[in-house]
Amino acid sequence: MSDATKLLEDMNERSREVFRMIVESYLDSGEPVGSRTLTRTLNEKVSAATVRNVMQDLEYLGLLDSPHVSAGRVPTQMGLRMFVDGLLEVGEMEDADRTRIDSTLGNEHSDVSGMLDRIGSALSGVTQGASLVLTPKHESEIRHIEFVSLAHDRALVVLVFSDGQVENRLFTPPPGQTPSSMREAANFLNTLIEGRTIGAVRRDIQTQIAARRQEIDSLAREMVESGLAAWDSKDTDSARLIVRGRANLLGEADQAEELERIRTLFDDLERKRDIADFLELTEEGEGVRIFIGSENKLFSLSGSSLVVSPYMNADRKIIGAVGVIGPTRLNYGRIVPIVNYTAQLVGKLISDRS
Repeated sequence: MSDATKLLEDMNERSREVFRMIVESYLDSGEPVGSRTLTRTLNEKVSAATVRNVMQDLEYLGLLDSPHVSAGRVPTQMGLRMFVDGLLEVGEMEDADRTRIDSTLGNEHSDVSGMLDRIGSALSGVTQGASLVLTPKHESEIRHIEFVSLAHDRALVVLVFSDGQVENRLFTPPPGQTPSSMREAANFLNTLIEGRTIGAVRRDIQTQIAARRQEIDSLAREMVESGLAAWDSKDTDSARLIVRGRANLLGEADQAEELERIRTLFDDLERKRDIADFLELTEEGEGVRIFIGSENKLFSLSGSSLVVSPYMNADRKIIGAVGVIGPTRLNYGRIVPIVNYTAQLVGKLISDRS
């Protein structure tokens, strides 16, 4: 049990009601909430002075903060965490939101990457936040590899996977390459890779090259190493992060400091920092998880929230994640079912295509 949850259990009914109303009002408007506003909406009739005393107690506990001396209160990060864990009411997903996401799927035979790109855009549009889609790694076994010369300084490496997908990568071949040296390089690789995944090949192919230097000439060896670099790059078989909806967050930034925090966040995302953390964040089990502010190091500087859920393949293995980034005053009750539905939909679609 977290400290915030224990605090909630120790509160009396009045304190819980005041706290809940302050957070819900803040999430709806983004504005601080004062005691006079609360006295008009509380179920029990109490004075403004009594409500102020409750608010002061909540502030002392670290659940509320006062932006200005004479202003009302807003929830702290700790307060938002307590609300999300103990008081959040998650509603049903609206039919219009479901229809909008479903309508982006398009041709069921289209490639997975394009499908995930469209889903990311739809998720951003529905939630009015920034969406994240972590695409799965390509772990199919390789059937065949081939090198194709395009020019004296340009060549293409073609990978054919056992599931029928084909991946092409351009690279610069070593000087003096010939059609015969390219065939030798491809033949050498094909003796090693057939029926294996890229990940498995990566672990020992350089060792094989070193051990078999006498079997291939230096030009063919260089071709292998150059081609290997082309499809062994960090972005080839690793997960890809799709980010959509940057303008949604920038549009809400009304202060220079907040604008700079959001820019920092997107700079980090575009540099793919901590991309693997998205899967690690979701490994503790199925379902949606909510990270508020500094609870996730990637968002600690931006003060944003992340609502994220993993999706799985047919073997119930986590292969990617879907999420929404927004300000800490996200409408969590609406966002959670949308992210949950989208993650389940992506998992089903990928499993069906497998």
